[in-house]
Amino acid sequence: MTEKYEYRILDDEARAEAPGSFARLSAGVTHYELAGPEDGPPVVLVHGFSVPSYIWDPVFEALSAAGFRVLRYDLFGRGFSDRPEARYDREFFDSQLAELVDALAIPRPLGLAGLSMGGPIAAVFAARRPEQVSRLALLDPAGLPMPEPLSIKLVKLPVIGEWLMARIGDKVLLGNLARDMKTPDEAYIEKFKTQMQFKGFKRALLATMRSGVLTDASDAFRAVGRRGIPTLLIWGEEDQVVPFLHNEIVRQFIPQAEFHAIPEAGHVPHLERPDVVNPILIDFFQ
Repeated sequence: MTEKYEYRILDDEARAEAPGSFARLSAGVTHYELAGPEDGPPVVLVHGFSVPSYIWDPVFEALSAAGFRVLRYDLFGRGFSDRPEARYDREFFDSQLAELVDALAIPRPLGLAGLSMGGPIAAVFAARRPEQVSRLALLDPAGLPMPEPLSIKLVKLPVIGEWLMARIGDKVLLGNLARDMKTPDEAYIEKFKTQMQFKGFKRALLATMRSGVLTDASDAFRAVGRRGIPTLLIWGEEDQVVPFLHNEIVRQFIPQAEFHAIPEAGHVPHLERPDVVNPILIDFFQ
């Protein structure tokens, strides 16, 4: 039986199924969760391209248990956040993050962590507002130029991209999830399907791919380096999504970065090796 996707409207009734809370920002509703003591040091977690904020589960739980006030949220187009018609570029995601921490009155300076595409989003925020960021953690960050296969070039084309996403987008997205981990996790893939119910999901991902946010953050990484923002860089040694060797480029841009290679882990080392990654993050943000 073929599963059905994008058949529901993301409205208040649908959001009632989600944990956490919602903030109405200028571009739409953002889903978020806060945990940990209210007076704890603030840390904000920014997820990546397609998997929403639940991808931070082990880190969210570990940091809040360690006494941090932890915020995680769904980027626009993902999870239970709105999927507005917009250009999903760095300005769009930077504004969402800036508006959200203001709306929730998160104290500054704050700790900031970005995974994969969340890396460039966090780096842009930190580079533009260095006085608001005490420490920056980057986990397998995207944002550097990479050779594009023909399939990616085709999907970025007008009309053709929409046709491809409608025909095979669901299958490709689910198939690509298996590359995130050294050992694919079926539960990880199944959980992803919840957000695929809601209309506008593939349109938002396509708009993000076309915007350049995944491959155009070198200037933000360099600015973080110039400003001397304390930075932690974590990378899974067997990352099949953003090559492990990219860590050398990021470290050139951010020479003050404290670097940790995580063995036996792919693109989401905090999920595969929480026993290793969580203590590193807790020590860094303390």
